[in-house]
Amino acid sequence: MSAPVDATTTAAWAKLADLAAGLNPDLRGWFAEDPERAQRFSLTAADLFVDLSKNLITDDIRDALVELGQQVGLEAKRDAMFAGEKINVTESRSVLHTALRRPRTDSLVVDGTDVVAQVHEVLDKVYAFADQVRTGEWRGVTGAQIKTVVNIGIGGSDLGPVMVYEALKPYVQDGLECRFVSNIDPSDVAEKVKDLNPATTLFIVASKTFTTLETLTNARMARDWFLAKLAEAGSLDGSEEMDRLAISKHFVAVSTALDKVEAFGINPANAFGFWDWVGGRYSVDSAVGTALVVAIGKENFADFLAGFHAIDTHFADTPLAANVPALMGLLNVWYVNFIKAGSHAVLPYAQYLHRFAAYLQQLTMESNGKGVRTDGSEVTTETGEIFWGEPGTNGQHAFYQLIHQGTQLIPADFIAVATPAHPTKDGDADVHELFLANFFAQTKALAFGKTADEVRAEGTAEEIVPARVFPGNRPTTSIMAPALTPSVVGQLIALYEHITFTQGVIWGINSFDQWGVELGKQLAMQIAPAVAGDADALAAQDPSTQSLVGYYLANRQRA
Repeated sequence: MSAPVDATTTAAWAKLADLAAGLNPDLRGWFAEDPERAQRFSLTAADLFVDLSKNLITDDIRDALVELGQQVGLEAKRDAMFAGEKINVTESRSVLHTALRRPRTDSLVVDGTDVVAQVHEVLDKVYAFADQVRTGEWRGVTGAQIKTVVNIGIGGSDLGPVMVYEALKPYVQDGLECRFVSNIDPSDVAEKVKDLNPATTLFIVASKTFTTLETLTNARMARDWFLAKLAEAGSLDGSEEMDRLAISKHFVAVSTALDKVEAFGINPANAFGFWDWVGGRYSVDSAVGTALVVAIGKENFADFLAGFHAIDTHFADTPLAANVPALMGLLNVWYVNFIKAGSHAVLPYAQYLHRFAAYLQQLTMESNGKGVRTDGSEVTTETGEIFWGEPGTNGQHAFYQLIHQGTQLIPADFIAVATPAHPTKDGDADVHELFLANFFAQTKALAFGKTADEVRAEGTAEEIVPARVFPGNRPTTSIMAPALTPSVVGQLIALYEHITFTQGVIWGINSFDQWGVELGKQLAMQIAPAVAGDADALAAQDPSTQSLVGYYLANRQRA
């Protein structure tokens, strides 16, 4: 396969290196000298207003970043992705998560198949099922209506659905609740089901191959709990036929492995498929989001998809100089490769987005945590960055100290909405306004800091002055939207999907495989017999593993 363009050999990279070497960030001075800076560096994409002005960039840096994108072929790679070319080279797959949100009237033929038609065929099936559950037409084995949906998945089959469910809780139908099980630690299943009524619980088992160890283990534990509780209640007669009937009414699957689904006891008619051109971390808007459709309804889910598509259209059609995801991705490259920032904070000033940073950790780090390029050669630059964060204002009372006055430069994305889901007054004060005042204040403080003279002017004792100085010039991007609607949530996800893609193209890596998760899984299967007490298997392990397993065997208490 042909080698990607080595970004470090481009004229733009050399220009950026020179600009970085001569950079003396002075956000106070830049804003004072340029009253139009905020306006010039603020852009819109769909409903998102994005202010890049508090980043450590100048017009020359922005222009050089755009040139870098052009010189490595970012636009051509983008177009290839949207067209369904097999840009996932290690798995020889198309990368078509963008097709999941294309309107029904679109058409995209890949390998002789109209993938948009396929997508809407599955969507219609998911919508019909969700309507049955929401209206009460779908009943459990006792005739009771479903009140709780338990989604069993891991990785993208968990992180996406749980994040979006939490983000869109105001849109969840009254009387319905979703819970999410992912961790193979048996405590996860136990805690999620312990207070549930099996007669009113529906399980969605999400595994494309229906072989995912964690998911299938959890699904079997859930099935055992379900059958045992129904038997205790006298709702089952102990026959295999009755058990199978009960499972068919309380378990559905997101999978394409219909034989394995049926062997589990799930009616294959209640299995919702997706395709190998959808990576797990890009799948929340596929059938993987079935629990979400049940929770918020097909109209809201359609709005969610429309939000994705709006950003897709912006990314596909907008020149790089005004392309929000492309510019944000190029900025991340600037910080990683030229400013040497190792991590990136995402700080939503919206409690409903409290799982957004966790979701982005998989999206960004599983995508771009790579050490080889698409042709198998070693990378020529640093790649990836650690994404992390928590909602404001919680973070202000935890890790903001590090961002403000620490020795590490940490770029941060601040996210907020203008209209809250729950407008509340504290006396005469609008609580959301107080909340947003913190949002605005933090980005201002990070950008402009506080000088020693300003500290002294407050009457601070001289020996304390250094401790109270804020250096400023800490870069932030502010992202605002009118409200946290289903569309806006879709827009935010798509924004970061395309940011991630942009970075991967610059680094010449494949952002759509994840071989790095495989080795640990393989070794776990090898070590499992040792953990179960097999002496020969234990003897085959390295000394450290032997010691750790030995400790476990000596200290495990069994009921």
